[in-house]
Amino acid sequence: MSSLPSASLAQGSIAFGSVKTDPSAPVEVSAENLEVNQNDGSAEFTGDVVIIQGEMRLSAALVRVVYKTGDDAQRTGIKSLNAKGAVILVNGNDAAEADEAEYDIDSGTIVMRGNVLLNQGDATLTSNQLIVDLRSGTAKMAGRVKTILSPSGN
Repeated sequence: MSSLPSASLAQGSIAFGSVKTDPSAPVEVSAENLEVNQNDGSAEFTGDVVIIQGEMRLSAALVRVVYKTGDDAQRTGIKSLNAKGAVILVNGNDAAEADEAEYDIDSGTIVMRGNVLLNQGDATLTSNQLIVDLRSGTAKMAGRVKTILSPSGN
């Protein structure tokens, strides 16, 4: 693990991604399999799942898409994406890995949990949880955060 600029830690949040992501942008999903559940309004993608939204890319073994429903039970958009199994989130030059992730579309927030590893250039951080705010392009880590800081900046 390498150094992380101390100013980033002092602010309580860290930059994530080279650009902010618009949560209202179209979501492209590709996978080996798709199973749709008409009863609960969800779709489950399995096998090499890749989700792309703007500059952001999320991959996992399984992604469950939960749709919003209106008063007439019609689907009105995506409510959330729940990813499990070797989840990788890439935005710009930043990449994060975790056991699972939940993307709330309306809030533009992705919460990654379990064995979180964040790579930003030469810096590597680990924790139990990473919360990414796509609108602001920032992230916060929680749950025993670990990194190595170099006093010389190298």
